Amino acid sequence: MTDREEHGTNRLALRRSEAQPFRAVLRRGPVQRPRRIDALDQGIIEALQANGRESFRRIAGRLGVSEATVRARYTRLAADDILQVVAVTNPLGLGFEQALVGVKTTGAPQPIADEIASWEEADYVVVTAGQYDLLVECVAADRADLLDVTNRMRALDGVASTETFLYMQMVKQLYDWGTRVHEEDE
Repeated sequence: MTDREEHGTNRLALRRSEAQPFRAVLRRGPVQRPRRIDALDQGIIEALQANGRESFRRIAGRLGVSEATVRARYTRLAADDILQVVAVTNPLGLGFEQALVGVKTTGAPQPIADEIASWEEADYVVVTAGQYDLLVECVAADRADLLDVTNRMRALDGVASTETFLYMQMVKQLYDWGTRVHEEDE
């Protein structure tokens, strides 16, 4: 097992009991041109965004295909990192502290992004263009833990500065925006 696998991203670590084992997997978004999806993939994605617990049988009936076809397409979409069905929570509503941290680096941001992505408190890490080289969303048990996370970021070689935006209230958090595939794109 590599060091990265041993200390991999555990986005649910703060909410997972020690009795629940976790297989750490560092997941990253597409590093190549995204594959095209068809109308059937789009229908499956939109159905699961509306109700992540809907049965493949019901989705298949609505889309006019077999349950096995929906299951196979779902498996491929998940394997290609296009789709993940999870329970989305509001960390603030569960009593956690949440913040977005803008990170400026002195060089290439990727090594720093990889390091921060392996931390259990980081649930979202993106390399950006603009004022910050990285944006990191963190969920911490309390303000002291959040301070520890930001101090660890500041201490990384190659980090020039950070700016922390503490979440005060969750106003909107939706994941039902569909696939945004337009007919002229197909």
